[in-house]
Amino acid sequence: MMNEEISRADLDRFQRSALVVAGFAVVLSAIGGVLNPEQFFHSYLYAFLFWLGVSLGSVAVLMLHHLVGGLWGFVIQRVLETAARLLPMMAILFIPILIGLPYLYEWTHGEAGEIAALKHKSAYLNVPFFVVRAVLYFAIWTLLAYLLGRWSRRVDETGDPELVSKMEHLSGPGLVIYGVTMTFAAVDWVMSLEPEWYSTIFGLAFLVGQGLSALCFAVIVTWILSDRKPLAEIVTRKQFHDLGNLLLAFVMLWAYIAFSQFLIIWSGNIPEEATWYQHRLHGGWQFVALILITLHFGVPFMVLLQSRAKKRGGILSKIAIGLMTLRLVDLFWIVAPSLHTKGLSIHWLDLVTPVAIGGVWLAAFAWQLKGTALLPLRDPRLVEALSYKEEVAL
Repeated sequence: MMNEEISRADLDRFQRSALVVAGFAVVLSAIGGVLNPEQFFHSYLYAFLFWLGVSLGSVAVLMLHHLVGGLWGFVIQRVLETAARLLPMMAILFIPILIGLPYLYEWTHGEAGEIAALKHKSAYLNVPFFVVRAVLYFAIWTLLAYLLGRWSRRVDETGDPELVSKMEHLSGPGLVIYGVTMTFAAVDWVMSLEPEWYSTIFGLAFLVGQGLSALCFAVIVTWILSDRKPLAEIVTRKQFHDLGNLLLAFVMLWAYIAFSQFLIIWSGNIPEEATWYQHRLHGGWQFVALILITLHFGVPFMVLLQSRAKKRGGILSKIAIGLMTLRLVDLFWIVAPSLHTKGLSIHWLDLVTPVAIGGVWLAAFAWQLKGTALLPLRDPRLVEALSYKEEVAL
């Protein structure tokens, strides 16, 4: 049961506001879908990938927390669990992508099988197998989130250390399973937009991006709730500093992977590989790439190097908001040029669809949070982490 110090009325108001905004955005998106279905489905795909990344990245960061421990993880654990519980809803929101397959992927057309470069991929790139794989991905991800959340709630009820061991033992293999399934999902849903292109580290870029999105969201929510009990009694500058260090690590890893992929393809100079970057580094798309280099890496890297900035929740949350916005821009830069190959084009649906899905997602998150205790107070690892904090303070 949620702590009385966290106002249920505030969450109710936020939920209603999110649903109202989502309602208007859904209507506009539906109109856009009728007028320009091809543009709608491309816009919907990148918006869906962004909000899926928050939920799925929450599962990954949650498993990382169970493996390594630390007070920083207990501060954001329930935020991550709440976001992870929205995966079944994201599976439902994947249905429009299945409907829009002919508008998104050229390999779904009968004539695509006649393209020489795609003949050897036809056994993998076909609609029935695509749907089966998608169902399998969501089933695995939902199961991981369900088990971690269920055992965590039972720890609240019983304080049983065996349940803690279960979460730890699941998290190691779970991260591997998540990495493999998300890599295949990235290939299916994004790389196959241009099926002649391939990259061996494309999936890894998605893994890091999702972890960064989830961590940013958790930082923002934690900062908002940090002045209220029970978080007010636990959250200090030390926890924000730890979360800031994690943000810095993810930002650096994202930049390393993005640059490595570009360097390998550029040095290889293979036409099938270079075409993907040609679509994204010409016709105005290069300015979007420059924004990503500067604001997704350069600025947050310089700010997060400063210990003072990481210790202040207000500053760290602003960085997190900026990074979440840039995650959306990054996904737009990856998806949109597959449709607009001749140059940069920003359609109004590119702005509306993220709001439509995001409004529904945030309303569902607020609804789930209303029934959640914000700290796993009976987790024996939390007691140990608090004891360590007190010893350090002495």
